[in-house]
Amino acid sequence: MPDYKAPVRDIQFVVNEVLESEKVYQSLPGYEEATEDLMNAIIDEGARFAENVLAPLSRIGDEEGCQWNSECVTTPAGYKEAYRQYVDNGWPALSAAPEYGGQGMPMLMGIIMSELAGTADWAWVMYPGLSHGAVDTVAAHGDAEQKAKYLTKLVSGEWTGTMCLTESQCGSDLGLLRTKAEPQADGSYAITGTKIFISAGEHDMADNIVHIVLARLPDAPAGTKGISLFIVPRCNVNDDGSVGERNAVNCASIEKKMGIHGNATCVLNFDGARGFLIGEPNRGLNAMFTFMNTARIGTAVQGLAHAELSFQGALSYAKDRLAMRSLTGPKNPDGPADPIIVHPDVRRMLLTQKAFAEGSRAFLYFLAQQGDIVAKGSEEDAKIADDLMALLTPIGKAFVTEVGFESANLGVQVYGGHGFIREWGMEQIVRDARIAMLYEGTTGIQALDLVGRKVLGTGGKLLMGFTATIDAFCAEHDAAEYAEFVKPLQTYAQEWLELSMKLGEQAMANPDNAGAGAVDYLMYSGYVTLAYFWARMAVLAQQKIAAAEGDVSFYEAKVMTARFYYERLLPRTESLKVTMLAGADNLMDMREELFQL
Repeated sequence: MPDYKAPVRDIQFVVNEVLESEKVYQSLPGYEEATEDLMNAIIDEGARFAENVLAPLSRIGDEEGCQWNSECVTTPAGYKEAYRQYVDNGWPALSAAPEYGGQGMPMLMGIIMSELAGTADWAWVMYPGLSHGAVDTVAAHGDAEQKAKYLTKLVSGEWTGTMCLTESQCGSDLGLLRTKAEPQADGSYAITGTKIFISAGEHDMADNIVHIVLARLPDAPAGTKGISLFIVPRCNVNDDGSVGERNAVNCASIEKKMGIHGNATCVLNFDGARGFLIGEPNRGLNAMFTFMNTARIGTAVQGLAHAELSFQGALSYAKDRLAMRSLTGPKNPDGPADPIIVHPDVRRMLLTQKAFAEGSRAFLYFLAQQGDIVAKGSEEDAKIADDLMALLTPIGKAFVTEVGFESANLGVQVYGGHGFIREWGMEQIVRDARIAMLYEGTTGIQALDLVGRKVLGTGGKLLMGFTATIDAFCAEHDAAEYAEFVKPLQTYAQEWLELSMKLGEQAMANPDNAGAGAVDYLMYSGYVTLAYFWARMAVLAQQKIAAAEGDVSFYEAKVMTARFYYERLLPRTESLKVTMLAGADNLMDMREELFQL
């Protein structure tokens, strides 16, 4: 694997300069301790842990994978020890509420730690990562007894959590769910059914695993309106909080997968397992969205992580690998050839990776910060932030994972044939990255959510809220020196609204038109969203250069990368405009029997 060096300078640039996080958090009750100095210290420590403890495990996890038998799942060598160190250092509690033993830091800091740890070894970080969603779900919807019994151990990392939705016959369409929940005399429920694709569903790293499970009560209505949510621990919990006897939930097998070999993807059998209802009966899907939204932002980080890691590997190789001469004359005249970084096409690939990684970092950190405003802000500010999150979460999850995968593949391309060889580690990044576009809702599902629920379903209200934010930024920076970024951004924001209206009109004529254009619409939305964040970073960098503040070279690189994004990547929207409005007839007119001819 490429040697991972945490991009601390860029992380701090986004946190402290672009998002002005100290200023934001000083205005949010409960986050006053999130000063720039403390956040920088956390970032530095997280970087050291990721580089020194986790990064060496990535290749081991990929090669060894997990080992299953009927009794347990054993994780790769070093995983358990790294997790113990992670827990001992207090990382699981970083962004959790103090009343449950958490450190009370903003969600943003948790997302940063996810990026650092996940770039080092994504398969490993999934074990503690899924616990965050379990904590949020129990905290939001559990009763006092459930919070007291489960949250402290989940927050400390002594126990981990999972999300159990998928069954063999249903993934995205949870209305087909069959797992049953039978009421028991003591107020518990007997949970019976089989769940598949359960990440970290069984392992040897924690004393207990708290499964958050969707199931149907006997009198439940059909479809998604008849789904309830349950806590089902791997081991029952005694009244004193200690781990009791094994519950009737067992790992039947683990999947053999394309990537993330170090994480156990489990088939779980619930054979009358003892479970406890969370929230109201038949309202489980609503409660599960708490978990799913947290998980979707976390999955978006995977796209960022693999873009960053692949970029670092490709950049190192491009500076060292000698091949041919520069088209404008030798740049390494004393050597037999020039390093390949002198070639325009190699630079195209490197700058694509860099632009996607750094743009995605600003986007996702902004999204995390909005989550903090929702949690601690005034009613008015929280509503604005919640609307932004509703619109941008499906874009973040789908777009960032798509361009993260593109970046991973570009890393292989920079290496040429060596990229295809296991020795260099670049192919592992591609394999590990591929799942990000599938779990937590595929790109197609996120696109339907964006078009159907978030844009057309709100009459464009959520989108107009975000484009108003873009317009305000453009109006504030309407100076000649910023025009190369601000003027196009203004145009794109207006065009985004117009295209949304056109797609809505087509959908009214034929609902299939919305489905046919959904993914192209989402990708268009992603490119424009990233353009907004690149404009913010470029304008700020130009201001720093003009004032001769800080590392001028760093800011020059920002402006140049922004210019590359605007001139080379943002124009991809031109083809997306055409295809999103091409309608469904060219897809749906072909009879099924003709596909095989």
